[in-house]
Amino acid sequence: MTRFAGKTVLITGAGSGIGKSTAELFAAEGAQVVGVDLTGDGGELLHGDVSDPASVTSFVAAAIERLGGIDILANVAGIVRFSHVEETTLEDWNQHLAVNLTGPFLVSQAALPSLIERKGSIINVASIAGLKGQAYTAAYCAAKGGLVMLTKSMALELAAKGVRVNAVCPSSVMTPLVHGVASTMPTDIDPGLLGRLGSVLPEWVTPEEIAESIAYLASPAARSITGTTLLIDGGTQS
Repeated sequence: MTRFAGKTVLITGAGSGIGKSTAELFAAEGAQVVGVDLTGDGGELLHGDVSDPASVTSFVAAAIERLGGIDILANVAGIVRFSHVEETTLEDWNQHLAVNLTGPFLVSQAALPSLIERKGSIINVASIAGLKGQAYTAAYCAAKGGLVMLTKSMALELAAKGVRVNAVCPSSVMTPLVHGVASTMPTDIDPGLLGRLGSVLPEWVTPEEIAESIAYLASPAARSITGTTLLIDGGTQS
């Protein structure tokens, strides 16, 4: 399958998990891909911090130089940590917003001239936590809820310029990020509240499934879809 032959793709958070799977899928389907991550060394994977405006300007420019332009932008980079709301520090709150909300805004803004020229597509990785309350993650919920609304706002504004903007909203995905989150959970959590996050399907969502959803929204098959939030949640919202 070569849905993306001749297309160019910029993916943040491409060092592992959903971002890495997304980069691999687009490359396998014919796209030229540039990935960005805090772990990047400037080779195949660029080093970049989505929360730093100067870094964003630099890596978007580097991507355009390598690719000749950007057809598809996947904003995947994100963070999540658990804590009681009364124990959430301002530093932690600000970092969640900076990475999960301001980051996609900055990267999208920097890439827009090229995306408009090519009538491209933006896909943001939000979360079901941006659609319904989730205990012990107030900062994460606020950031992802903001990202959902940012997606819808940009979709309305950019439609006339030929740029589609959508979001995928996964539930728990088995990635290195999730493994790290477990260590931040309070010891006195309410199991009933955590149970609200549970899927009705027996298996966790995989990074590859999210990558497929991102690819679909970026593909010609989704040419009439913009401003949507595609749930990949195992029935969590049912």
